[in-house]
Amino acid sequence: MKAVDLHVHSTRSDGTYTPSELVSYAVQKELRAFALTDHDTIAGIEEAMLASKAQPVEVIPGIEFSTEYMGRDIHIVGLYIPYTDPAFVNRLKDFQDSRILRNQKMCKALQDHGIDITYEKLIATYPDAVITRAHYADYLYRHGYVKSTVEAFERYIGDHAPCFIPREKITPVEAVQFLRSHGAIPILAHPVLYGMNRKALETLVEQLTNAGLIGIEAIYSTYTPSDERDIRAIAKKYGLCISGGSDFHGANKKDIDLATGRGHLFVPEEVLDKLIIRNSGDSADTKLLFSDMDGTLLTTDKKLSDSTRFAIDRMIKKGHKLILSSGRPLCNMIATKEALGLDYPGMYMIAFNGAVVYDCDKKEIIFSKPVPEELVQKLFLKAEQFKVQANTYYGDYVMAKGPSAELDFYLKRLNLRPYYSEGLLELKETPPAKVLVISLDNEPGLHALKEYAEKHYSKELVAEFSASFLLEFYHPQAGKGNALRFLANHLHVPLANTYAIGDQENDISMIQAAGTGIAMKNAAPKVQEAASEITKYDNDHDGVAGIIEKYLN
Repeated sequence: MKAVDLHVHSTRSDGTYTPSELVSYAVQKELRAFALTDHDTIAGIEEAMLASKAQPVEVIPGIEFSTEYMGRDIHIVGLYIPYTDPAFVNRLKDFQDSRILRNQKMCKALQDHGIDITYEKLIATYPDAVITRAHYADYLYRHGYVKSTVEAFERYIGDHAPCFIPREKITPVEAVQFLRSHGAIPILAHPVLYGMNRKALETLVEQLTNAGLIGIEAIYSTYTPSDERDIRAIAKKYGLCISGGSDFHGANKKDIDLATGRGHLFVPEEVLDKLIIRNSGDSADTKLLFSDMDGTLLTTDKKLSDSTRFAIDRMIKKGHKLILSSGRPLCNMIATKEALGLDYPGMYMIAFNGAVVYDCDKKEIIFSKPVPEELVQKLFLKAEQFKVQANTYYGDYVMAKGPSAELDFYLKRLNLRPYYSEGLLELKETPPAKVLVISLDNEPGLHALKEYAEKHYSKELVAEFSASFLLEFYHPQAGKGNALRFLANHLHVPLANTYAIGDQENDISMIQAAGTGIAMKNAAPKVQEAASEITKYDNDHDGVAGIIEKYLN
């Protein structure tokens, strides 16, 4: 079995081998493939591709994004990036511009410390390279300001040195979403190096998995056997493929060699095969339609028209999937699905505005992000102050402190049952998926509550309207957009093959997350602004059917 190396750097970032030299070295090493993953640049890929022609080695076009997460530098490797796609290249330029600005500021800081350096001199010394701190260290050493590159970091450019300028970076979630949206394979690079405890690392991995992460670097030059076992366990827990690489930099990391790392590294070619299968696989041609229910899929009188049903039938026969996405509670969605006769194999439902994802075949919840009980208590108290009705959920019941006209209206609207509890003490056993605040005659009170919550709980809650009289609060990692990304990754379907359609503000995150985001003709103005397309007809005239016929039949 041949080896692969899925993490390699060239002179176009901070390595010492040119892209062509890497190809020759990989042939010498008898590698099946290596990924050129220079920092934030694709400048060396074309040279490597040309050099590999007629050579017995595959060059995988890649990149390594430097991102920021809770004060840490987190690296996301992208494999099989579309490096010739203008849309990809233009978006990448935005990332690179932040690096250029940081380098200009660092040069100014070094000048203030008596060093004769400018950004122009730096790029002239290292042409065609993406400038990193390794280049600064080499420049200072070459010009006699320090006796070693280590001293350069200690005196001038290390994390706590006087000339260090932090760079404004994208988040790892944004990097993963960007790569997935262009069909690339996102990998969390060398997670052991971040010094995070197990709980913190798994929190990051869970967020990235929901965003579309495909792999995690479980085989790496500096890992101990225990490190590798730990990362493999995390990969298994979150359904990720493993990846591996040397992180070869040539002379800049003298103890790490291509393919073999510190002498014991071996990444079998099956690792690459599994990544490729996961990224394409059986679901490469499958399309997912995420449809809101009220005001979108259903008519005003909560019916499913014959034309829309016929369009869905044809879509399902072609191998595509329908995902019902609603702010409704799960029990009501299940009952409505059965009443409408939407009995298709492979169906999923997104309930409570993305706080719950349900597998209809297995009859089990596969994703859940409840609201902490203490926040529910606070929202109930604030709702009383703003004279609006707060409700939450307890099992199959809608929970409130007591009866009201608003609650009665909501219960009849969705055929639900009430559960009254003055203290809401039961919530400690079953944290609710969301809090729903209703007012039939006090919309200013709803807006005032939303403004208050966004000011005081913005990091703990999301507040959105699902109708002019319904204000919903849910976990920041819930939301229809996050649920869409979770399901696309769970089903191994590229985001480009996802379609989302809705009519209210709580649909916006879903519309923006999808490969194609669509607003109903009857949608709120903000929803139409967020969408790339608006249906020709409204929900009472088969607007969804028209979209299915256009994209999924």
